[in-house]
Amino acid sequence: MHSMIVTGAIAAAVIAFAMPAPAAAFDLGPIPLNCDRACLEDLVDQYLAAVVAHDPTLLPLSADVMYTENNQVMDVGDGFWKTAEDRGRYTHVFADPEFGQVAYMGTMIEAGNPILMSLRLRIQLGRITEIESVYFKPGGGGPNNIAQMDAPHVPEDFWFRSIPPEDQLSRQELIAIADGYFTGLQRNDGRGIHGTGTYPFTEDCHRIENGAPTTNVPLRPDQDPDALNVFSMGCLEAFELGMYYIVQSIHQRRYPVVDRERGIVYAHAVFDQGTVNSGTLSDGRPHSYAPGFSRPSSILVTEAFLIEDGKIRSVEMVGPGAVYHMNSPWGGLSGD
Repeated sequence: MHSMIVTGAIAAAVIAFAMPAPAAAFDLGPIPLNCDRACLEDLVDQYLAAVVAHDPTLLPLSADVMYTENNQVMDVGDGFWKTAEDRGRYTHVFADPEFGQVAYMGTMIEAGNPILMSLRLRIQLGRITEIESVYFKPGGGGPNNIAQMDAPHVPEDFWFRSIPPEDQLSRQELIAIADGYFTGLQRNDGRGIHGTGTYPFTEDCHRIENGAPTTNVPLRPDQDPDALNVFSMGCLEAFELGMYYIVQSIHQRRYPVVDRERGIVYAHAVFDQGTVNSGTLSDGRPHSYAPGFSRPSSILVTEAFLIEDGKIRSVEMVGPGAVYHMNSPWGGLSGD
């Protein structure tokens, strides 16, 4: 009888231990464990307010939080935390409640002028464990128009549409489409992804890089309509012509934020270019880029893809120049 009581007590203890505890028992920080879209968007506001206040103590940071600025690891409170003056007038937030991550592209004020900022926050057990920030500043080179984004630019309504659950693509499917963009752009030859003859773009696909449109730009009256102008082309036309052969490697690709409800993938990668400056387009024409592209260099790319019916409709990028073949402390996939 005594052994039965002991055995029963042990069994009860085992059952009690195995049963899930209330969520509050695991809530180790002030951020809710089930931080939904509104919660994540509010966290971005909290973060930017803390940056402007130059005060990291305003945030629920993990003791081992990892913080980077343009791929450089540093202490939270250093770098832009010391020079930020205010928020700008452009904000675009991408939320991934399923994986507890949120991203932001927008303008901030530094030295009296707007700059472009890309930000990613990761939440675990109620605290911020990862902060990845990328900045494009005046004089950064390449096509850009920071002032246009701070005018403010307003993202098109289709970025915010909710897709019915039965029509949503899986996380893996969305990432595969975004990765297809990088694969098709790397050593672009016009033959499609892995030689399939196709690229995943809608007919009206459009791209903005560092605030400047780099597709579908109307020609000026002084421009030759018969001359090659990659900025006047659509996404699909430029890829099919092989205009981006100059980008030789797109490495350390990562896809940390996936918003299945809205069909958005927020990605990081490093573009290597400048070692090949001339090539032959898919229609047989020889082509060369300006001498300024003849130097090895990289671009630290943050890219947001809006995907509709399995194809990319819109792309928004923040990407400063970087040292050639920069490696990311966050890791990532190779570009092969």
